Amino acid sequence: QLQASGGGSVQPGGSLKLSCALSGSTLDYYSIGWARQAPGKEGEAVSCISSSDGGTYYTDSVKGRFTISRDKTKNTVYLQMNSLKLEDTAVYYCATARFCTGVTITTTSFFDHWGQGTLVTVSS
Repeated sequence: QLQASGGGSVQPGGSLKLSCALSGSTLDYYSIGWARQAPGKEGEAVSCISSSDGGTYYTDSVKGRFTISRDKTKNTVYLQMNSLKLEDTAVYYCATARFCTGVTITTTSFFDHWGQGTLVTVSS
């Protein structure tokens, strides 16, 4: 089971840190991804972190601004979002991923079990 939290409202240029807590298993077994869905748009895979080596991948629109990380002791994955833009406004979801490579974040099709979303609103 996945529990996402940390969403909120922020001005452009601001920062937020999302958390995704995994229960019932450990991060040793699951790669974890973040996806988002903006109003009226299709879901977009944003980032993922590999269970095996902690490798990370990002969609182009967030590279250099978002950082995914994990704390195995807390069984939690984080998404640090900096320099937020208006277009980052969306409901953000975390999910288990079958694997985490550059292919994973080209589509949400490789995400399996989804947590509930957390809303991120960027507005001035």
